[in-house]
Amino acid sequence: MNSSPHDGNLLKAPSAEDMIALDPTFGTRFMLFVDTEEEFDWNAPLSRTGHGVTALGGMARGQAYFAQAGVKPVYVTDYPVVDSDAAAEMMGRWLSDNAADIGAHLHPWVNPPHVEEVSAANSYAGFLPETIEQAKLEALCQRIAERFGRRPVAYRAGRYGVGPHSARLLEQAGFKLDSSVRSRFDYSGQNGPDFRGMPLTPYHAGSDRGIVELPLSTAFVGLLRAGGERLYRTAQSMGPLAGALARARLFSRVPLTPEGVPVADALAAVDALIEEGVPVLNFSFHSPTLEPGHTPYVREEADLRSFYRWWDAVLDHLARRGVRAATLDQFLAAVPARGQACQAA
Repeated sequence: MNSSPHDGNLLKAPSAEDMIALDPTFGTRFMLFVDTEEEFDWNAPLSRTGHGVTALGGMARGQAYFAQAGVKPVYVTDYPVVDSDAAAEMMGRWLSDNAADIGAHLHPWVNPPHVEEVSAANSYAGFLPETIEQAKLEALCQRIAERFGRRPVAYRAGRYGVGPHSARLLEQAGFKLDSSVRSRFDYSGQNGPDFRGMPLTPYHAGSDRGIVELPLSTAFVGLLRAGGERLYRTAQSMGPLAGALARARLFSRVPLTPEGVPVADALAAVDALIEEGVPVLNFSFHSPTLEPGHTPYVREEADLRSFYRWWDAVLDHLARRGVRAATLDQFLAAVPARGQACQAA
């Protein structure tokens, strides 16, 4: 247990009493969060202009695929998408049909109020001045409420950019869940957050512990995976060693995403996370990947076919392992009140 009181900051590892033991009947499940955002040039400097919201056909195909598979995605959605009439109308139908959930995704450089300089450092909303982060978050929540008739309860910061005030601001805005913590990743070299040492399992966060944090899922795989974060940091500090270990399939870090992750690695990651006792496997990808030409991961139609083959294999493997899809409501219902159940960190 920490020697000093924990303020619920998402940049700090949680206290033991904040760890969540889900309802045992929930079992091991998986969820899908889609970072639903505008299309822009990933290789160019960030800009308030020059983006589009055109990948709607790809999004519709993706939604049909996941609905057929029995998966109810959580579309954490940023301002340009929710501000698009066509996108909002399409996603509103999914919400009305109970086929998807709509959350919030804050890209500060395209989210009003536009008061800060556009820069790489300022792309992490949680590291903006608190008043600006709060104003942008509220503008996004209000626009989502205008479009869909309800405020969002699930959040993921763009670029995973939560900061010291984010959990408290999310509590105040009425959110119930955050999924911004990308365990086993460090963005501090890019002026972003450092999530090394953070858990993979859910926990309570925020000054009033009103937020459930559901970290993104990342596994270490290979014969040396027991070395964990310590080995990963050591290998990264030794230049070519990390690549050599990965090529030899001895040790690598694998996030649960179809973007840049070979399917064999993803299946190994699923197995490793199950073995670690992670109760919710948290998959994610970016919505523009659903149509060729918008992200580095799907440049042409052949890449899109590979994207769906990846999901075919992963969903089949999850079914064989007895890991069923969970909805946002099912997950939140499995979270006991903070005083009722906790587990050691």
